Amino acid sequence: MTHPEGVGARTAMVLAAGLGLRMRPLTQTVPKPLLKVGGEAMLDQALDRLLEAGVERAVVNTHWLPEKIERHLKTRTNPHIEISREDDLLETGGGVTKALPLLGDDPFFVVNADIVWRNGPQPALRRLTHAWRDNDMDALLMMASIVRSTGYDGDGDFMMDSVGRLTRRPERMIAPFVFSGVQIVHPRLFAKAPSGPFSMNVLYAQAEEAERLYGIAHDGDWYHVGTPDAIDEADAEILENEGARVRLLF
Repeated sequence: MTHPEGVGARTAMVLAAGLGLRMRPLTQTVPKPLLKVGGEAMLDQALDRLLEAGVERAVVNTHWLPEKIERHLKTRTNPHIEISREDDLLETGGGVTKALPLLGDDPFFVVNADIVWRNGPQPALRRLTHAWRDNDMDALLMMASIVRSTGYDGDGDFMMDSVGRLTRRPERMIAPFVFSGVQIVHPRLFAKAPSGPFSMNVLYAQAEEAERLYGIAHDGDWYHVGTPDAIDEADAEILENEGARVRLLF
């Protein structure tokens, strides 16, 4: 099935297999996706956003403390959950590649289970689906501004031109955007995927070379939650931002 303009993504891959080493000691007993930020587990926040966007089926990969994630997911009824357990950690690209038989032939969301975002004026996932151009794109990434992001202190990941085409940040330069961990990809992105563990960055490089790697700028809040201290920072920022929104209503 082709989608020349826009896409009705009904399937998603949720990446929940990571070790969460920078979150130790919290992640020695709790998988990072089950840590609460803003009062709710990050995994549930991702699944709730996907459900709101019309996703009917989500594939969740597991590796570290898999029984805890799988037990937690049994408490949910929507979207329908399928588990892709990894005996050996396959990293982001290898994890999605392993799950491809469960994901179908159409474009699908890939969302990191350990990130937190809040929508802007329009839901971020719906903005992604509306921006998808099948004739031009193999991957469409939601990009967060490095100056507006909470908890991020890096040099950015990508440059983005006027039509949304992405190029990797050159060495010793600062890029205005960091990848948010939210994207739509087409299965053809994996046509030249290596075997075993590998990062999605390998496939982004291939798509960039073919000029089929695109992005859109996120227009809401995005929280980089990489360490225990970052949870406290995100909690405080979420409380302040949501309180401000409530005050605007009255």
